Amino acid sequence: MKFSFSTKGWHDISFEEFCTAAEYFKFEGIEPHNINNAAFSEKSGVFQDYSAAATLRMLYDRDLTLPCIDVINDIADEAQYDAAIAEIERCMRIAANLRIPNIRLRAEAHEDVDKAVKNAKHLIETILPDAEKDKISLLIETRGLYADTALLRDTLEYFASDYVAALWNMSAAYFTVGESPAKIISNLGAYVRHVHLNDAVKTDDGIEYRLVGEGDLPITETMKALRSVNYDGFISLVWDPTWEPDLDDMDIIFAQFISYMKQFADTSKNESALYWNNRHTGKFVWKKETLIDATFSDVLDRMVEEFPDQLAFKYTSLDYTRTYTEFRDDVDEFARVLISLGVKAGSHVAVWASNVPQWYIAFWATVKLGAVLVTVNTAYKIHEAEYLLKQSDTHTLIITQGAKDTSYGEIVARLCPELENVKEGEQLHAKRLPFLRNVITVGFEQKGCLTWEKAMGYAAKTPKSEVYRMAAQVDKDDVCNMQYTSGTTGFPKGVML
Repeated sequence: MKFSFSTKGWHDISFEEFCTAAEYFKFEGIEPHNINNAAFSEKSGVFQDYSAAATLRMLYDRDLTLPCIDVINDIADEAQYDAAIAEIERCMRIAANLRIPNIRLRAEAHEDVDKAVKNAKHLIETILPDAEKDKISLLIETRGLYADTALLRDTLEYFASDYVAALWNMSAAYFTVGESPAKIISNLGAYVRHVHLNDAVKTDDGIEYRLVGEGDLPITETMKALRSVNYDGFISLVWDPTWEPDLDDMDIIFAQFISYMKQFADTSKNESALYWNNRHTGKFVWKKETLIDATFSDVLDRMVEEFPDQLAFKYTSLDYTRTYTEFRDDVDEFARVLISLGVKAGSHVAVWASNVPQWYIAFWATVKLGAVLVTVNTAYKIHEAEYLLKQSDTHTLIITQGAKDTSYGEIVARLCPELENVKEGEQLHAKRLPFLRNVITVGFEQKGCLTWEKAMGYAAKTPKSEVYRMAAQVDKDDVCNMQYTSGTTGFPKGVML
């Protein structure tokens, strides 16, 4: 399966900007919606006949394609017949020029269903010969009149053409008619050539749209249904920014969609890229002794894709056992905590702890956001800890109670007596450590500090989408870790990795 996005609702954005966004967020396609949009219809636009070669070159250079183009007029409305024919003919010309394989047709709900179906069939009969000649498929969307997929199946069987098929609008069929993914696939099967996806919840006032994975749409069941018919086409994100005024940031919408949908990516194509160990008892995702060209976040996502139910952590002395999927969930939750506490890309988060689960969670969450994890030597005394925390501009410090004869809690209390007056929900402002804002304790309580458990409650203040957005902006060459030298010949020096 491949991922694309519809340009529906994204006005005042040029086609080149759409291409840049698609390339940046690792979409494989763009679905143009409404050819009358100024970005497409202007004389110098990318959809003009004389611009076709340049547009194809732009797409080729960015490894992108246009899987489908959307018709706006209602094919079931007799009053829109002439306008729909004209629009479809223009779309077919664009599709032929730009090698677009599919054209989306929409039929709204009408009181007289039989008449509406008759109108739709008549229009398709008119344009089908040209579509077949140019080898362009006409995809009828499962919404409005055809949210009833049994009715759509009857229409498709009426034409019995390789060039009349279905576009499965997941939300419309599910929320409008209540058809399950299994029933839809049972009705349409291999007729499904393209998929539209957005998520929502049904309320007393109607439909409220949500980020993908945060609504009531049974996405996992839907993906299983698609796999059952070996669907290998595009899944296209449809998000009109006017649906939810608070969710109109393309960076957030696109990054969250790609991050969420990665779990459903077909990993069979990567199977040959797994490498046996010497004894052939297991496989590596990457070759040994080679640099991995990815961010830490990408690495964890890949492990979840390949081995979702394999154990990532199992402590024998602590109550912490996690699969890769469960561990990533922990990481994402703590990343939300860090954002709520003011951590940004480039912020420094220090961990002063031994081998506890929170150390690993903090590391992966920190680097996922583009922040820098600062490691603190477990044997440090007060003067060494003060130097490191001050010199590294540490913003948030995570500590266990201590190690051997050193109490980290007592040291932090001496360095930051201001903790005595810090109330829950307030940030620290310490004279000796001017950049330190938060102290999180693991396994014990201390005045002015947040326990790990209380800190986790801060996750609710930040949406998951913000984690995905920040993760998408991290570059594999960004600094992720700062380690300090032993200081044998002078003060310890922070080494950026």
